[in-house]
Amino acid sequence: MTSSVVTLWENRNALGLLIRRDLTVKYQQSFLGYLWSLIEPLGVAAIYWFVFGVLYGTASDRHLGSASDSYPLFLITGIFAWSWANAAMGEATSALTGQARLITTMKVARQVFPIGRVLGRFAEFVAGLPILVVLAVAFGQLHFDWQLLALPLAVVLQTVFLTGLALLLSSLNVLLRDVERVMRLGLRVLFYATPIIYPLALVRSANMPEWIKDAYELNPLVGIMELYHAIWYPQMFPSLTLLAVTAGASVVLLVGGWFVFSRLEPAVLKEL
Repeated sequence: MTSSVVTLWENRNALGLLIRRDLTVKYQQSFLGYLWSLIEPLGVAAIYWFVFGVLYGTASDRHLGSASDSYPLFLITGIFAWSWANAAMGEATSALTGQARLITTMKVARQVFPIGRVLGRFAEFVAGLPILVVLAVAFGQLHFDWQLLALPLAVVLQTVFLTGLALLLSSLNVLLRDVERVMRLGLRVLFYATPIIYPLALVRSANMPEWIKDAYELNPLVGIMELYHAIWYPQMFPSLTLLAVTAGASVVLLVGGWFVFSRLEPAVLKEL
């Protein structure tokens, strides 16, 4: 794996070119261009706020402490982070099958293709951070203290998690095309199995067996989303146990994904 990482670093310029190309192609015939990376998650957040915050009310408010009126900030923070994860996982699955000719002709580390999808969607996530800051100011939740460290920690863990998953899914999908179809369903399930539109405290206080709650927190995105929310709500900063589970699972997925990608690479190239 060490040699592969060195090779990837040597191909960092090619990785940058792929990221810029993907972003340019994605928005080149769009009038609003990069604004769509903000409009889409904001639109989704508005729908969930209307349903859960207006029509039905929300039990989430009582878990926001003194900021019980800031549910829109909580919601949009989770939606923005999920948009990065959702797009990265969805696009990384077809990162190899959709670029077969380029992969077989370019002399670069093949890992750059799925990793490029992860980093390209991260660029869109960064574009939305100013909106979160404005909302935090509007709701009085912007505090310049230790809790801001949750942001870089969340970004690092999510990058590790998504990179491992992208490497795994992209290579498997070449040999098993059902992977892409399974992921469409998997992403829908994962959205509701992650504290994005509701706080983790609701799950912990729910009337269900403890083993289900423990299994729920094995999902690395649970700890990652808690970190994002902790930027504005320090009471949501994950425990050391949850952080350890999140970091451990993310690293295991990265190592496992890289291993599987390397082992399947000859077969993948033959299939492409």
